[in-house]
Amino acid sequence: MRHLLNTLYVTQQDVYLSLDGDNIVLIKDQEKIGRFPLHNLESIVSFGYTGASPALMGYCAERNISIAFLTPSGRFQARVIGPSKGNVVLRKKQYLLSEDELASARIARNFIVAKVYNHKWMLERMTRDYPLRIDVAGFKAISQHLSSIIPEIRECEDLERLRGLEGQAAVNYNKVFGQMILQQTDDFYFHARSRRPPQDNVNAMLSFAYTLLANDTASALEAVGLDAYVGFLHRDRPGRASLALDVMEELRGVYADKFVLSLINKKVVNKDDFFKKENGAVLMTDGARKKFLTAWQNKKQEKITHPYLGENISWGLVPHAQAILLARFLRGDLDEYPPFMWK
Repeated sequence: MRHLLNTLYVTQQDVYLSLDGDNIVLIKDQEKIGRFPLHNLESIVSFGYTGASPALMGYCAERNISIAFLTPSGRFQARVIGPSKGNVVLRKKQYLLSEDELASARIARNFIVAKVYNHKWMLERMTRDYPLRIDVAGFKAISQHLSSIIPEIRECEDLERLRGLEGQAAVNYNKVFGQMILQQTDDFYFHARSRRPPQDNVNAMLSFAYTLLANDTASALEAVGLDAYVGFLHRDRPGRASLALDVMEELRGVYADKFVLSLINKKVVNKDDFFKKENGAVLMTDGARKKFLTAWQNKKQEKITHPYLGENISWGLVPHAQAILLARFLRGDLDEYPPFMWK
């Protein structure tokens, strides 16, 4: 269990949520394992299939405490909330700002600032940790270039210009991404990002990691009452979770990219975990996906100190923390959305 900004996260599986007076009681294997006063909570998020009592759901609905149910892997299932106006007001504000390109740019630039900042510090850590195995001068030059772009992004008020700056930063980051692969370099190499379909082992893994991160982020956004399909940087497109793609920009490098690199460099995966189709698409085998998913779930349990909140949380709760912060900004509780800037 974990408290985060007045939200209770029940991350253990097979935990039943029940009501006792004005308290939520957590029961596992017919034993009470936790008890929390409900007057301190704004929402509850449960990862599991066991469920909650009708009495608890009714109590929370009457008091505008939402209960979100996610699968153990983090996929959003449902959200229970009473007949309050809060969720409607939040989404109306989201839709209103999304229609305003200037307002959208002012929000979206925070996502991109964090993405570029996090990429920069990934490169800086490589120069510190592996100076004899990489081109330090090349890494430093690109790091300085990313530093020079950040002030432009901070002031950018045009979505097209913002996308151009983000693309420029991504091209430079990708120039040295392959050098961060330190093991199995004959079988794992990176020249450029390829998708639909991925054309090499690394791109196959990156695509899978981004899909998982997008799903986790969409679930986090839905859990706080936001519409994961209405974004600010990524515009509306049927079937695309645009806001999830916006928020996950901050986490692509420090979460997904670093995860993929660790699987390669620690030799968790090897060349036998991939196969190529006739059209050139490189795919992961069923066994490789299972290894990948197991490692992904383990990664989500690793603890970090959130750079803005200062709280010790798991990596798996980072998208949820950012979703809460974004909702608070849209409600007017924060002057600006604080992106995830990891160093």
